[in-house]
Amino acid sequence: MSNHPTERLGLYEAVQLAAHTIRHDAKGFVPQVGLILGSGLGAFADQFENAKAIDYADLPGFIPSTVHGHKGRLVLGERAGARCIAMQGRVHMYEGHSALTVSFPARVLVALGAKVIIVTNAAGGLNPKWPPGTLMLIRDHIDMLRDHALRGPNDDRLGPRFPDMTKTYAPELRSLAKEAAAGKGIHLEEGVYVAMPGPTYETPAEVKMLQTIGADATGMSTVPEVVVARHMGARVIGISCITNQAAGITGAELSHDEVTATAARVRTTFETLLDAILGQLVARGEIA
Repeated sequence: MSNHPTERLGLYEAVQLAAHTIRHDAKGFVPQVGLILGSGLGAFADQFENAKAIDYADLPGFIPSTVHGHKGRLVLGERAGARCIAMQGRVHMYEGHSALTVSFPARVLVALGAKVIIVTNAAGGLNPKWPPGTLMLIRDHIDMLRDHALRGPNDDRLGPRFPDMTKTYAPELRSLAKEAAAGKGIHLEEGVYVAMPGPTYETPAEVKMLQTIGADATGMSTVPEVVVARHMGARVIGISCITNQAAGITGAELSHDEVTATAARVRTTFETLLDAILGQLVARGEIA
């Protein structure tokens, strides 16, 4: 976290500085929905109307990603009738960052006005019944990251010291997402996501452990961003693209190329689902 603005300004002030910079560049654009687009899924933001893109490198507190498939920029614009701000890629703790640093951009999305945060990721499948390419609505998560985005002093201007996580993934928005998927004929599973530190993929023994504790998909992101979004009062929808079966299920070795290839294969379906969700958020007044 060396040289991160939070070290010299404090977290609240650093969030406000980044938000002010974005507002200035985007001429006062106020988003209704924030989207965090994971590996191979960033192209969704390429089709925004009236789009404005800002590189992470130009924003205080935003760290460029070193991972293939993560462009490392913000895109602001309209899609499916909603004013959106999208992160095309994210940074991860395994790149050498703290949970506070990787979750910082999500705080800025909420500070800019996003009332709903849609978090996406590429994940390994722990449920042997789900083939690669399955889309999973996140019902709940398990945090195994060994660092926490709220560790350290709390600033009550951002949220409470001990936030409740009973309804981390808003039940009413999960119902909306399932109805949106059904309306488009998209099969959408629902399950529990577990966040692991990485960058190694899980061992077969770890996969068995994660299955035993009730997880359906595993990845190396998402939880810190979701935690801070809830800390600041935003509602969250989480969707995983199951890009491969986790270690030991099929016996095959795993690679990041497989992850990005599967995400690319289901991209059209995934984008159709996101459009349908955005349309329902608008139609039902959930982001008014």
